[in-house]
Amino acid sequence: MKKSTLAGEYFLMVLVALNVASVSLGNAQSESFYKGKTLKVVVGTTAGSLYDVWARTVAAHLPRHIPGNPDGLIQNMPGAGHKIATNYMYNVAKPDGLTIIGSILPGMYLDQLVGRPEVKYDWAKFVWIGSPVKGDSQMTMRADAPFKSIDDIRKAKEPPRCGTTGTSGTDYMLARLLEEIMPPLKIHSVLGYPGGPELDLGIERGEIQCRTFTIETFFAREPYITWKKKGFVRNVYQTGRKRDARLADVQTLYEVMDGYKTPEDGRRLASVILANGTLGRPIFTSPGTPPDRVKMLREAFQKMIKDPIFLEDAKKKNFELDPISGEELEVIVKDVMTQPPETIARLKKILTQQ
Repeated sequence: MKKSTLAGEYFLMVLVALNVASVSLGNAQSESFYKGKTLKVVVGTTAGSLYDVWARTVAAHLPRHIPGNPDGLIQNMPGAGHKIATNYMYNVAKPDGLTIIGSILPGMYLDQLVGRPEVKYDWAKFVWIGSPVKGDSQMTMRADAPFKSIDDIRKAKEPPRCGTTGTSGTDYMLARLLEEIMPPLKIHSVLGYPGGPELDLGIERGEIQCRTFTIETFFAREPYITWKKKGFVRNVYQTGRKRDARLADVQTLYEVMDGYKTPEDGRRLASVILANGTLGRPIFTSPGTPPDRVKMLREAFQKMIKDPIFLEDAKKKNFELDPISGEELEVIVKDVMTQPPETIARLKKILTQQ
């Protein structure tokens, strides 16, 4: 009996030793893989937008937490409402853990759900690393435009001209949602702007009167800080379930829906579209990336968002932090990509009209 116990203990010790050796070998191999290499961080917009600034921040901090400490390199791929960058990640980038999306429009899944032909990706198959923040939005309107509320837009004879990068943009999707659930409201969406800086110029020049983007962006950088101080713009509505403290006098879309007694199917439609705010600024890589590298990238993300150097940088840039893990993103994406046929049909109806 004693011999049997000793043999069992010896067997367990061997198993533990083999497991430790296996983990050490795996870490050494991964470190060896990244050492001396470059992590390419792709962003789907032009330089200067908050998507770009976030991606550059990821490129500056994430590699320090990856074993082997690769260099970080930004590559801007603007166009088609971030679909050029997303298609590249799915079809061109090697699934080796050396190329990631650093910041992208979170509503890209809707273009896939409605079957747009330019979509060459499967949103659910991407490998999710994490998101540093969730992103409720607000509509920014020139103060000289005759629209102080959604009700003003609904009653207007001429609809406001609102700019957007494309059909994947939150502004485009929310415009179509409002038209669907609050008739006879109309918003004229002006598509094709490469990114945020170009949209801002469009507002300043009077080409467009409004755009919808994240509350974080509105309070994080210029020109919005100066616009607000000078009274050049106003905020028409916000998308969070509760009012942001900085926009305490601005109605939420949920309050507006309550006021109009929006039926349940309209609210379901709104929840699918507004899910993009839950995804925030997702970071992901190509399908087929080896599991050990996925694990390392996810662990590096978790270390980055707790790193005092990163936190100080984020504070200087007025970034908001409300991180989501890669595992959590995976669950959210699976949920939004599983919609009943009637919801998809209605999404197609409202999002594919130009």
